[in-house]
Amino acid sequence: MNNRQISEGSGHSLYSKVISLKNLFSAWAEFRQNKNNKIDVQEFKFNLEDNIFELHKRLKDRVWTPDEYIAFYIKDPKLRHIHKATVRDRVFNQALFRVLYQIFDPIFIFDSYSCRNGKGVHQGSKRLGEFAKKLSGNYHKPIYALKCDVRKFFDNISHEKMFSLIKRRVSDPEVLRLIDLIIKSFETKPGAGLPLGNVTSQLFANVYLNELDQFVKHQIKAKYYLRYCDDFIILHPDKKFLVESVSKIEVFLKEELDLILHPNKIIIRHLSEGIDFLGYVTLPHFKVVRNSTKKRVLRKIKVAQDRLSKKMISEETFDHIINSYMGILKHCKGFKVEQEILKIVPQFKLKNKDILEAK
Repeated sequence: MNNRQISEGSGHSLYSKVISLKNLFSAWAEFRQNKNNKIDVQEFKFNLEDNIFELHKRLKDRVWTPDEYIAFYIKDPKLRHIHKATVRDRVFNQALFRVLYQIFDPIFIFDSYSCRNGKGVHQGSKRLGEFAKKLSGNYHKPIYALKCDVRKFFDNISHEKMFSLIKRRVSDPEVLRLIDLIIKSFETKPGAGLPLGNVTSQLFANVYLNELDQFVKHQIKAKYYLRYCDDFIILHPDKKFLVESVSKIEVFLKEELDLILHPNKIIIRHLSEGIDFLGYVTLPHFKVVRNSTKKRVLRKIKVAQDRLSKKMISEETFDHIINSYMGILKHCKGFKVEQEILKIVPQFKLKNKDILEAK
């Protein structure tokens, strides 16, 4: 049985799986996590069954089309333009994602870390450390890291190319029709662009850049390669190999994916200088939190403390915020940063004295 038969199943169409009430209700359960305080989510929940059944009916009758997006900006830390779909459409995107993820995730390389089960920032950073230690012979041999960033990646994803890549793995015409509607529901320029707010955009981004992953692994033959969204790193003992790889990658991106590398973010560094990736700087024997990340954490803690003093957030919420930042430091050499945090919030130190002393 081939991959398509496995992924699309037998006896039931892929479309039936996507629009089934079971899948839609499961999608709602996943979507609503950490969103219960949002007004639009509460409104959808108030008439949940009616809303889900109405969505199911529109999909079954083949009359569903995407609503208009709501645009806004967030800073995380750089300014990003987010386009948020309605709750109804986000629930459907989650339902579609649930099915498509099972089809596409198996074709991705192991070292693709963005928006995948069991992956993420900390796993990617840990893997980079393992690569550095192994390739350098336990830090005895010199190695270099090439770090690159695709310029305005989401804005420049070609709709036509994206759809053609999806068609390689999905044959159900009704599912393809829905995917086409989603892809074409947004553009930053004619025929290009995906909205940052859709969960399907995260999957589509991995499908798109899987082409780059395969090229780097099988054509350039870079063994020590990691990617997180549009940021990627190649480790190699030969600096010349990395310099030559840049040119090959630039040609591939331009000709195959209509993308270019950010010219100011092509960096080659020796391991001893520190490899800055995913919020941490990896060095021989240890890693530290990136300086800009440290400053952002300390700034956000001060903001949270101010909000607590004004009773804008509860002590429980405040403790959750501090714990999340302390969690970042568990993955690196972060004692000094932890002490700076505790100077700002001495009450947290007193409440968690036993835990902190145990560390």
